[in-house]
Amino acid sequence: MKIAVYPGSFDPVTLGHYDIIERTSKIFDKVILGVLNNRAKSPLFSAEERVNMLKEVTVSLTNVEVQSFEGLLIEWRCHNCKGPARHHGF
Repeated sequence: MKIAVYPGSFDPVTLGHYDIIERTSKIFDKVILGVLNNRAKSPLFSAEERVNMLKEVTVSLTNVEVQSFEGLLIEWRCHNCKGPARHHGF
């Protein structure tokens, strides 16, 4: 199974984010969106709200999963996702 991990703040979710998510969902068997909860910043929306927004906009993409995380991406990916591929630098 090919798994992609797409981390970001998604604050707020944009059409650009959705475009990348949709394209990625066609290439990979599973796409895991990681919503960063960075307590050092003051986001417009809470992590829970951003997770809910992403779930709402990706409801038609059945191979997309949304999770929130704190700390280092590599730690979250290794412990929760086991995803070998990662989008970077958008």
